[in-house]
Amino acid sequence: MDSREFGGLGRVSALTLGGGGIGQVWGPTSREESVATLRGAVDAGINLIDLAPSYGQGEAETVFGQAFGGSVPAGVRLTTKCRLDNPPADQVFSVLEQSLKDSFDRMKVERVDLFFLHSQIVPDDCVDRYDGTPRELFVNSVVLAFERLVSDGRIGAWAITGIGIPSAVLATIQADPHPAAVQAIANLLDSPGAIKRYDEAAIPREIIGSAHKRGMGVMGIRAVQAGALTSSLDRELAEDHPEARDFRRAAPFRDLAAELGESPASLAHRYALSIDGISTVVLGVKNREELAECVAAEAKGRLEPELMARIDAAVGRS
Repeated sequence: MDSREFGGLGRVSALTLGGGGIGQVWGPTSREESVATLRGAVDAGINLIDLAPSYGQGEAETVFGQAFGGSVPAGVRLTTKCRLDNPPADQVFSVLEQSLKDSFDRMKVERVDLFFLHSQIVPDDCVDRYDGTPRELFVNSVVLAFERLVSDGRIGAWAITGIGIPSAVLATIQADPHPAAVQAIANLLDSPGAIKRYDEAAIPREIIGSAHKRGMGVMGIRAVQAGALTSSLDRELAEDHPEARDFRRAAPFRDLAAELGESPASLAHRYALSIDGISTVVLGVKNREELAECVAAEAKGRLEPELMARIDAAVGRS
């Protein structure tokens, strides 16, 4: 598998195994299949595993602990996250520390390479409108807590999930100290879908470009936009649901995939891998069959600029 520069953290595999699928966020699977999928991902050359307590109420982290029994495979890097929201400033460190300890217990490890803030950062004048972590609290308390955990040796570096209010994400990327990495929307629609919970316009490519320019690792997420960029939706959705709207918008893309003799999911993953500035694309696969399709897609290589332009035109992305 191809490897890419991941900011200041060296090189990682072009694909990352995310915890959503093996944590049963993206549909039911068995514990045994999740363990086999995780082991299969490592065998395929994936060396970054992205987990969080919220993926199946700890299920994804438990799967990791069962799969490897506390012995992290050589070269594999591990992430977890904490949804902090807005606690009193003097409780920030204890909340982060307890979340990390609980994750360690489930994963059977004593350290992770990246620890993500999993709540969105909220501009201080918008705290009453949005749930999340106020930027003032982040700057004055969260960053200090993260740096303390780095000094303690419990985390290698800290990062943010950059899917919240774009102006606050950009301000965090452009500040010092800045995160080591960011997770950003990376799909051919530039769509966050149902996880867009703010009024500003979504600008994922600006976020990707800004982070890349600052030398940060960029993890692309939602490459198939929660199923909207696959052959068919795997669940019933209301007609006006964001993913349903995106699925209809993507009809010309599916036609193009059929013309090229490639599945929409495979082509969508290759597109995400071809976006400038993306270090690695996080997979939401829940079984070995889905994993194999993604690994095969990555092996086909990046898309040529001409095909990227055809896809953009097909979905009306300028």
